[in-house]
Amino acid sequence: MGVSEMSRMAAFRRRVGGFAFGGDYNPEQWDRSVWREDVRLMREAGVNIVSLGVFAWASLEPEPGTYEFGWLDEVMDLLHDHGVSVNLATPTAAPPVWLTHLHPEVFPIREDGHPFGFGNRLHYDPSSPIYREYAARITTRLAERYSFHPALAMWHISNEYGPTSFGPAAGAAFRRWLQRRYGDLDRLNEAWTTRFWGQVYTDWEQVDVPHIPRTWMNPTRRLDFKRFTSDALLECYLAERDIVRSFRDDVPVLTNFMRFFRHADYWKWAPEEDAAALDIYPNPAESDSHVSAAFNYDLFRSLKGGQPWMLMEQSSSAVSQWRLNVVKEPGRMRLGSLQAVSRAADSVMFFQWRAGRGGQERFHSAMLPHSGPDSRTFREISDLGREMRLLAPVAGTRSRAEIAIVFDWDGWWGLEEVFGLPRSDFSYTDTVMRHYTPLWERHHAVDVVPHGGSLDGYKVLVVPNAYLIDDEGAARIREFAADGGTVIMSFFSGVVDADNRVRPDGYPGAFRELIGAKIDEYWPARPDEVFAVSFADGRSATATWWRDDLHLEGGTALATYADGLLEGRAAVVENRYGAGRVVYFATLLEQGAFDDVVARVVAEAGVRSRFEGVPAHVECAVRGDDAYEYVFLLNHSAAESVSVPVGGEGTDLLTGAPVSGTVSLAPLGASVIQIARG
Repeated sequence: MGVSEMSRMAAFRRRVGGFAFGGDYNPEQWDRSVWREDVRLMREAGVNIVSLGVFAWASLEPEPGTYEFGWLDEVMDLLHDHGVSVNLATPTAAPPVWLTHLHPEVFPIREDGHPFGFGNRLHYDPSSPIYREYAARITTRLAERYSFHPALAMWHISNEYGPTSFGPAAGAAFRRWLQRRYGDLDRLNEAWTTRFWGQVYTDWEQVDVPHIPRTWMNPTRRLDFKRFTSDALLECYLAERDIVRSFRDDVPVLTNFMRFFRHADYWKWAPEEDAAALDIYPNPAESDSHVSAAFNYDLFRSLKGGQPWMLMEQSSSAVSQWRLNVVKEPGRMRLGSLQAVSRAADSVMFFQWRAGRGGQERFHSAMLPHSGPDSRTFREISDLGREMRLLAPVAGTRSRAEIAIVFDWDGWWGLEEVFGLPRSDFSYTDTVMRHYTPLWERHHAVDVVPHGGSLDGYKVLVVPNAYLIDDEGAARIREFAADGGTVIMSFFSGVVDADNRVRPDGYPGAFRELIGAKIDEYWPARPDEVFAVSFADGRSATATWWRDDLHLEGGTALATYADGLLEGRAAVVENRYGAGRVVYFATLLEQGAFDDVVARVVAEAGVRSRFEGVPAHVECAVRGDDAYEYVFLLNHSAAESVSVPVGGEGTDLLTGAPVSGTVSLAPLGASVIQIARG
């Protein structure tokens, strides 16, 4: 029997002594004279692991079949001698220039038919057999040489998978993918509704990637191409993963995902990794970026059923990817790192260790900045490294939640990747955040689930804009409500099936009985149009952007439109479904009114936060195991101090001080309270 992912990750935590702390290390960009200074400063900062070789293909294989591993041998030995473990990367995200010159067909072709040229990274077609052959070759050589090196603690497969290609190799692979999915052309033509506009296919060779047409694109063809691209990238990952695992089975293997990344369905990817791993760069210029970060952390904790995940990249201060790249003010880097840990991250890692002198990211901050070790950033990094050692008992512990929110890539693609909807300016992620934020502000723990995911143990399910949902996912939501759960659902949900075809028997086809209402028409709002809404309890509010022309069929109105052509029609509906309750929003309520409804519905479902009354700018989260719970209190305000009730006696792991009753947090302050379970 092979080694399980749980065993691999437990062994990894033991090796690093709790939390992994470090960053990307690129010694091939520096003279050897710098390397010894690097490892000395790494130990000073508390670094226990580095990601090595991520973009080093050209340095490892400078000519086809000519390998230069001497420098990597030296670095691996040096790191090991100084107690720093290695997360060794396959360098296949950055094919060398000789490969693209020998085989220009490995370049991805853009949607407009033009090739993606050399000079960036990720310049490969994931369906290219030639790219895959050379990627397998360098991966095999690395695995042969380093699988049993004492520094090796983890394999890092490629980097930030994401290329989309519309070239011949992609076309051939797309056809094979479609044949596996549909079996025959009759089924494909039915799923794609090709009789509309006379698009019927009679031979598989007629089917190609969806290049930009003169105007609009068949929506299901476009949707299937998104599914195919995610799967093609996953095939690349699996090929390299299986190579390294064939040499040694007890070392964790993963790749790094990205924040709100639309081009890969991470629900399909996560089971193939030993841990989900995230690269994330909350923008310090945005005052609420930490809320979006919290959702992404909850998503990554949920991708593998609540297992701890890896924060693989973040910035120590400013980045270089936006038009305005502001620094993280003192304390923000620490607070953001503890925020990830509070939501079950088992690592705090950065891009990168030493700031580069040249290249596109030369002004991207690093653990060791251009100003050297005598700098604010390095001092903060070293302080954080010390604190991560103090938090070692927290590593491996989990979180639990009674609320789940749906986040699904099929639904995302269906809503945003096509034209021709009642309005074509939906932002799925904005909608999800609109539903998540009132829960975060009220300190509720939230898990994230896909359509069709397990809903066991939850009391409340939040369903934002589930426009495209398959039969299994829709049935799972109905069963959850029938069994006594509370469902909060927003408009334009249940509209089309997995083939992107409108469901029969009236809107919202999958959820008509669930919400207890039929929708005659969808009424997107005109620019600047505002509607008055009256609640049954006498409160009033406004709404914008969208209205359902909704007719009740058993449901009752919690709120109605107070003006306009839909005056008197329901704007918010409540329906009893089996033993459960459903609340459906038929319009875009102003945020405050929406938040109030969500909060009341959650409370009426029996979900309580132990931190009720704590200001919204103080983030509260809990991890734990059978012996202890760990209460994280993070003050995101740079101006206000606050006292927070803890609800027990314990010890602040960051200071060693005993805690009883309340904790005082300075501006940007944090506490992590260890409390013994009764």
